[in-house]
Amino acid sequence: MDIHVAIAGRGDRAERIYRQLRDAVLDGRLRHGDRLPATRELAERLQVSRSTVSTAYERLTAEGYLVSRVGAGTFVAYAAAARGSLRGEGRGAARPSAARPTAAWRQVDDPLWAEPLPIAYDFRIGSPDPALFPLETWRHYVAAELRGSFVRSADYDDPAGVARLREGIARHLGVSRSVAAEPSDVVVTSGAQQAFDLLARVLLRPGDTVAVEDPGYPPMRQLFEMAGARVVPVPVDGSGLRVDLLPPARLVYVTPSHQFPLGGVLPLERRVALLEWAARYDAVIVEDDYDSEYRFGARPLDPLQRLDSEGRVVYVGTFSKTMLPALRLGFVIAPPALLHALRHAKRLTDWHNDTVTQRAMARFLDSGGFARHLRSATRVYEERHALLLREAGGLLPGLEPVPSAAGLHLALLARAGDRHFDGARIAERAAVAGVGVQPVSRFRLGHGPDGILLGFGSITAAQIPDGLRILADAIAREDVGAADRRVE
Repeated sequence: MDIHVAIAGRGDRAERIYRQLRDAVLDGRLRHGDRLPATRELAERLQVSRSTVSTAYERLTAEGYLVSRVGAGTFVAYAAAARGSLRGEGRGAARPSAARPTAAWRQVDDPLWAEPLPIAYDFRIGSPDPALFPLETWRHYVAAELRGSFVRSADYDDPAGVARLREGIARHLGVSRSVAAEPSDVVVTSGAQQAFDLLARVLLRPGDTVAVEDPGYPPMRQLFEMAGARVVPVPVDGSGLRVDLLPPARLVYVTPSHQFPLGGVLPLERRVALLEWAARYDAVIVEDDYDSEYRFGARPLDPLQRLDSEGRVVYVGTFSKTMLPALRLGFVIAPPALLHALRHAKRLTDWHNDTVTQRAMARFLDSGGFARHLRSATRVYEERHALLLREAGGLLPGLEPVPSAAGLHLALLARAGDRHFDGARIAERAAVAGVGVQPVSRFRLGHGPDGILLGFGSITAAQIPDGLRILADAIAREDVGAADRRVE
């Protein structure tokens, strides 16, 4: 292990080596079992006598920090406490910090994060089933790329993405979603979230008005607010965004094919009205088509991007729902006037995505494997969707499912007149019982019916009935608690 030890200046060098190695052990930089350099090796590196290093090692060994094994070397014997949790606590928490973020970033949090609890029945939304991921095929394609000429090149790649992948995306979307796109219209991103970030950078100025769906996707509201925009929530109903309530704005973010999180589909007349609104106010429409590949009914309506005759729609998609979020592969299909700016925004952000992953995905698309994977996964999710609807109808009679024929989750809203339904409290009770769900209220800014969101990407069909029974019990206990609170 290459250890940095600073010994410049006057004083006892053995003491300095001792203190720096001891501190590295205590704060966890050197962990239990780590092998230290031999005394001769470290002495040569530091340009000191071997006896100086030996003195420091002997003292550390005597105090229990190190242990010497004949013929093997010197190892760390002391096990330091954990350096910090995933929430950011660690040895650096007490260090002085004169640097400060801007005011907007000081209070930002993750609205989708919840305290982790042991979850046996995972109905939380947003993730596909990792068991359906074509691991062996993917491993083969990644290995093929690593064996090829790629590893002999030290060049940076095109910020817009590997050409073969952009061709594959344009071809796939043209066939499966009727998206009108050439490979040159595609910019590959680190998931859809980076696509939205790039769009905010190139489209918005501080003070611009942005319209978002309500309920909607909280990270989008946060992203636009951090860009300095004035974010206006616009209500949705069972058919998606209420276009008639849109204010004048620079940009509107919409999920027309499977409204997030309620699941409605924007009808053709509203799509036409939305395009007319954009023309009237010279606005840009960001169309998020995040999980509509999974459809359980008839062919979907053409996307807004296909209906757009003026170049006002930017189409954003992702492989996070069809493959795995960990791959960090998304894309933007943009009108020509935006492509130069988007390409350079991507270059200035992270230059380009991992090219091995991009090339492996291109192989998967070209081989037809991705289309086969989608068909196979859709059959599994369709079974879970149907089972969830059927079981929820019997076990959760107080909740009304929002009609949905696509995606990886189902929204159930409290029936009209039930003003006491508290989705957040029910989610807390369910989590304690080992059932993970999310309340509609977590995604809503204004007023409207509360409810529960049930994802079926991370739960098997066999688990669904038992999970719903436990959830029904949590709702029943909350109903009793609510009645008691009203009496008080």
